[in-house]
Amino acid sequence: MTHSNKPNQKHGLKGFKSYQIAVELFHFCQKHQVPGFLKNQLDRASSSVVLNLAEGFGKRSLKDQKRFYSISLGSLREVQSILEISHADSKLINKADLCGACLWRLIYPKN
Repeated sequence: MTHSNKPNQKHGLKGFKSYQIAVELFHFCQKHQVPGFLKNQLDRASSSVVLNLAEGFGKRSLKDQKRFYSISLGSLREVQSILEISHADSKLINKADLCGACLWRLIYPKN
């Protein structure tokens, strides 16, 4: 099975590259040590990236899909901010950046 950034209902979420990257990011964020007042926020924001991608994937219209992918991107920006102020390692920051690039392409595809 090939992984694609373009959602494909036939292969489900397992074949959806952006979703898989978001899940990996979520698991990395779970392990990242941050002060208590930021941990809850990081957990919620990183799970929101995954959950909104999944919900968008299930929508039939492109307009609805993009709306959920945009919400996911907003949550990702929150994750990236927390990672920046908590001095996360480059592996985690790079994973967040890759996720952002994938989300950007879902929302603003090349013509």
